[in-house]
Amino acid sequence: MYTWLFRIGVILACPAIVYFGHISSNPSGIGIGLGAGVLIVAIEYLVAELNLLTMMFGVLGAAVGVIIARVIDYMVFQMGNDEVYKVWDKFAALRFFAFAVLGLVIALRKFPELDDLDKDLLKMGKKRGAQIKILDTNSIIDGRVADVVETHFLSGLLVVPRFVLTELHRLADSEDPLKRARGRRGLDVLARLQENVSIPVKILDKDVPDVRETEGKVVKLAREMGAKIVTTDFNVNKVASLEGVVCLNINDLSTSLKTVVMPGETMTVFVMKEGKEREQGVGYLDDGTMVVLDEGRRSIGKRVEATVTSIHQTSNGRMIFAKARPEKAAA
Repeated sequence: MYTWLFRIGVILACPAIVYFGHISSNPSGIGIGLGAGVLIVAIEYLVAELNLLTMMFGVLGAAVGVIIARVIDYMVFQMGNDEVYKVWDKFAALRFFAFAVLGLVIALRKFPELDDLDKDLLKMGKKRGAQIKILDTNSIIDGRVADVVETHFLSGLLVVPRFVLTELHRLADSEDPLKRARGRRGLDVLARLQENVSIPVKILDKDVPDVRETEGKVVKLAREMGAKIVTTDFNVNKVASLEGVVCLNINDLSTSLKTVVMPGETMTVFVMKEGKEREQGVGYLDDGTMVVLDEGRRSIGKRVEATVTSIHQTSNGRMIFAKARPEKAAA
């Protein structure tokens, strides 16, 4: 409603300036003023409607409009046609008002599009050798990405799209306790990432309206920007590979960092519980790998040395079989 009141006010102000400014009192002059007002409103209406208004940019836009009007005034004067300049100068008040309003409106309407320039700026950064990584919802909720960042194994710029942040807020406000906990954890991890000064984290106001799923939006955005994706989702990993996008899967990183042992080597393991077979004990390495120890049942609750006998890779991960040596139990 207020927008249309403003538009009507501009339309009425232009002929009023012509009439009360003693520019012209005849119908043709008033018609020119009315036409100028309609033109201003038409241009304002065509400008993309965005809701971010900044007074500083509005004033700056109006000032630029006045400067442009002055430049055009000088160009008309340089034409050397006195009759044309006389008519032009007669509408000086209307001219400056029109350019000032147009400058103000364009500045206010287009200021939010500065965020859209992030895409071009990020592309420029890529050309200069900067490494851009987009975090998806799963990687943020998982939380291990914060640990990886703090160990300086990631470099460059971390980007969190606005739609990912919106998804986290939606989960945090969910009535489902599990989803709510996941969403709040994701927001906490994101706050932790922003506190880290070693790697900048940027919220990117860039949407992909033609894709509905958040994962698909991330992949398409990464492809457009030439960026990499940080995720823990296997499906995102597969889709990204099909789209030619490099995907950094934290689960793959975790698997690659598991302790490497060979049959015959000795390791120290804390025996936590008994195994399925007689005299078996079960322990875990620091990376979560399960170790099944023969003759380890008597050492439950102790840290013992064991000799690796075999290693089995299953769909659930790696399992190590070893033989405990209780006689060398660690204190």
